[in-house]
Amino acid sequence: MRELTTPRIRTARKISLKVAAAAAVAVTAGLAVAPHASAAGAPTAGTPQANRALADKMIKSEAQFTCFSHIVGHESSWNHHATNAASGAYGLVQALPANKMASAGGDWKTNPATQIKWGLDYMNDRYGSPCDAWSFWQTHHWY
Repeated sequence: MRELTTPRIRTARKISLKVAAAAAVAVTAGLAVAPHASAAGAPTAGTPQANRALADKMIKSEAQFTCFSHIVGHESSWNHHATNAASGAYGLVQALPANKMASAGGDWKTNPATQIKWGLDYMNDRYGSPCDAWSFWQTHHWY
């Protein structure tokens, strides 16, 4: 029997499978599994790892960062260009409509920091905090 999922879940699952496959190939080839690290060891800008590290710097509370990270991981796999083909939701936090993020900056389509700022503001305004948003997400699978 075929499992029913939303387009967002199917897209996230495909991305996760591709990342896992790439990591398995790297391990098999004897390579380090840090494909997005720069020569200095920091993640390359714009990668999921760099986007997550950026959010970690922007969110002062470790607990709130963890909750924010759970949501973003589920919504976009930390891809700041993630687009839901069915709804048009866009970015790290899957804003709908996507252009709502323009309130945080004109570079909302390309700048993960702008998307993180908007997402934090949204979670704080609508739910009280990223952890309150995560609690809602766990019950409804959206926020």
